[in-house]
Amino acid sequence: MLNKVQILSTKKISDSFIRSAAEKNIGIDEMSFIETKDSISATIKNRIEELSAQNITAIFTSSNAVTAVGKIVSPQTNWKIFCIEPSTKKNLQNIFTNSLIAGTAKDAEELSQKIIQDKSVKQIVFFCGNQRRDLLPSQLRMNRIHVEELIVYNTIETPQTVAKKYDGILFFSPSAVRSFFEKNKINSETILFAIGKTTAAELKNHSNNTTVISEIPDTQKLIADVIKYFSTIKTD
Repeated sequence: MLNKVQILSTKKISDSFIRSAAEKNIGIDEMSFIETKDSISATIKNRIEELSAQNITAIFTSSNAVTAVGKIVSPQTNWKIFCIEPSTKKNLQNIFTNSLIAGTAKDAEELSQKIIQDKSVKQIVFFCGNQRRDLLPSQLRMNRIHVEELIVYNTIETPQTVAKKYDGILFFSPSAVRSFFEKNKINSETILFAIGKTTAAELKNHSNNTTVISEIPDTQKLIADVIKYFSTIKTD
């Protein structure tokens, strides 16, 4: 009988994903290495309420930002929105039912190009977290698009020591990568799984281990990548 493959997820995931992996003799443990909290000052809250009544163009690259802003804006808010897909887009469709999703992309670099190609966009509001990357707003500003950034949530790194050795580790954000490696080292055989290119790039700052990058920034796809990878190497 094959030994069960042991995987660590660096955030809580759906029980259904854990069950689907277990069916393939893959066990998944969960440990959170970051926390996200809404962080909206009175000034920013007033600004969001003001924008809610306007026909603005907005950017969301995180589902956390969608949830935070969604608690303030009117259901009738009519914005033109660019976003990362699929999870951020799904959350937007549930909350911003009256808004237009004008463009989507798998990462910030691709999204910036889609916005730049839309010549009608002269100014844009970027709802983001305190650890947002510079790439997207800097690319837009270089192309003479005015960017107003509103920080609506904070990402807090919560490093902890992992005693167990794992065959693979799942990472969902650059901040989780930094938090994990602050207190942990891994052996050279451990396979790393990254939900996107930015997370993979951060992993390269900490490890030379084999890294599998999901083609779509989606947890379900990442679990499918894990199952495919270990099913392949376990087959003789």
